[in-house]
Amino acid sequence: MTTVLFAGKPKDWEKGYDRHLPAALAAAGVEAEVALLWEPHDPAGIDWIVYAPNSELQDFAPYDRARAVLNLWAGVEAVEHNPTLRIPLCKMVEEGLTQGMVEWVTGHVLRHHLGMDAHIANPDRVWDDTAPPLAKDRPVAVLGMGTLGSACASMLAQLGFPVTGWSRAPKDVAGVRSVTGRDGLRDALSRAQVVVALVPHTAETEDLLDAETLGWLPRGAVIVNAARGPVIDDDALLAALDAGRVGHATLDVFRIEPLPEDHPFWAHPRVTVTPHVASATRVGTASRAVAENVARGLRGEALIGVVDR
Repeated sequence: MTTVLFAGKPKDWEKGYDRHLPAALAAAGVEAEVALLWEPHDPAGIDWIVYAPNSELQDFAPYDRARAVLNLWAGVEAVEHNPTLRIPLCKMVEEGLTQGMVEWVTGHVLRHHLGMDAHIANPDRVWDDTAPPLAKDRPVAVLGMGTLGSACASMLAQLGFPVTGWSRAPKDVAGVRSVTGRDGLRDALSRAQVVVALVPHTAETEDLLDAETLGWLPRGAVIVNAARGPVIDDDALLAALDAGRVGHATLDVFRIEPLPEDHPFWAHPRVTVTPHVASATRVGTASRAVAENVARGLRGEALIGVVDR
């Protein structure tokens, strides 16, 4: 018998993890007891911690028997530097999260590629029959080639876009050109008409898109940010939008969320704000992903999604 601690919010447990997580563990062949953070439990008896970064659990030291923290979110920046966390941390890798991100990114890239806004909002009834270019003539840069970035880059490449993927280490994704380093970033941005940001928020990616790097873009390029707010310098982006360097920015993530009502992004005519909905962890598929990692650990196999801190 292994003991799994659900260390999220009670409302999350009641939204479906109460049913899906025990069922997924059983289906994976794991004989498990599930404890809840907000109910009495013995930290020394916990083998696995299923964790949401907005959890009340911030001190991992008492959980000295636990084998890993299995994050329920793709983002781990809120927990990865916790000094009491001395066991492996696994980010969420699950099909629902990935598919949701692919759909959102593809939809917004196609929206800008096809110039759909001009037809959806056309109060002056302008009849402009100029055809958009084909995908093969619209270079795209995907910044961040982890699980989500690679999946999005692959889909865009399948649609015919010339895709360059920028990442810390080279990636082998069919149809996607891989570049790395500062020179690779400049190469990717200098040819991109659409930039999709999917990098994690780290010290290295803070303000990745700033006045200098935005200046490498072809005039009128579009930015789609589904990564984290701090990877873009807000003031630099607004200046690039006002100067026409950036033609439009579709932003799903922000330094402060919810985005304050007086933030200039709300009123800017070339900014689309979406409320951090690009993708979300799906309870059913996330439960299966957690159960698979527990089963792998019990079999002595490598865990999926281990974070290199």
